[in-house]
Amino acid sequence: MKPSLPSLFVLGVVALTETRAGSHSMRYFFTFISVGYVDDQQFVRFDSSSESQRLELRAAWMDKVDEDYWERQTQISRRTAQIYGVNLETLLGYYNQSRGGLHTLQRMLGCEVHPDGSFRKGFDQHAYDGHDYIALDRETLTWTAADTGAENTKRKWEAERSFAEGQKAYLEETCVQWLKKYLQMGKDVLLRTDPPSARVSRHSGPDGEVSLRCRAQGFYPAEISLTWLRDGEEQLQDTEFIETRPGGDGTFQKWAAVAMAPGQEDRYSCRVQHEALAQPLSLRWEPEASSLWVIAGVTAGVLVMVTAVVAGAVILRRRNSGGKGGAYVPAAGK
Repeated sequence: MKPSLPSLFVLGVVALTETRAGSHSMRYFFTFISVGYVDDQQFVRFDSSSESQRLELRAAWMDKVDEDYWERQTQISRRTAQIYGVNLETLLGYYNQSRGGLHTLQRMLGCEVHPDGSFRKGFDQHAYDGHDYIALDRETLTWTAADTGAENTKRKWEAERSFAEGQKAYLEETCVQWLKKYLQMGKDVLLRTDPPSARVSRHSGPDGEVSLRCRAQGFYPAEISLTWLRDGEEQLQDTEFIETRPGGDGTFQKWAAVAMAPGQEDRYSCRVQHEALAQPLSLRWEPEASSLWVIAGVTAGVLVMVTAVVAGAVILRRRNSGGKGGAYVPAAGK
């Protein structure tokens, strides 16, 4: 059975009237539930176990698309679920696994563009049970297998060179067109910049150890840099970071902590860098103002374009197939 190629849609290229410095991307993440993100905002969702089994709107700016869009993308999501049911059965055969266990199949498909909207890079990566499985090399139009099980898929897909060519065309052309379209539709939300508010707090451990925590919140987009400096020199050792997290209101938060000997607090400062800041913030711990948040200002004219991330999902169904596990078949791209 030939691998199915992604459905390609003809779109007008939309010029962005506002930009932000930086690249932008669109990604589809495939698993049991399909959740779509542009930049860091969820905008669509598909759940194969829902009663309606339809793609659902999750961002107000998506009401600009017509009904044909929702019907078309719903059908793609349903077909994708069926294809991945076949794929899961196939991989159980490749790895000599029983159907009684819990297994996961994931895919990330997407593209990145430069600030001027031109193509930067694309990716089509698959994972099985949380580990890399196979990925497309666009330059050579070949597939990189992560283990011996994936070699089966590599041989079958490379026997159909037209499949890799179709994926390359999707990533470099159609994906870019959709990314531009979504950014234009949601520009009031997606192309905004919100500066972080930040503060430094002091924490003592049970054994007398001391740490300073630099926390930033209320910023958008999600990309931010928190750096601890000691006497002006960056401190990577003894520094703890958490990943940037959603703040629950469409903005993000992050903190970084550094450990030190008691009495050394005045030697440390935290540098906060974000696209919405005209200049980096430099903060120190001040005992009398430890609860004070520093709210950063933004100069008009600092416009930064977003990273667009789109997640989509693929679900699973069974199919009788010949040979050892049949053929692992890629699902259609949106």
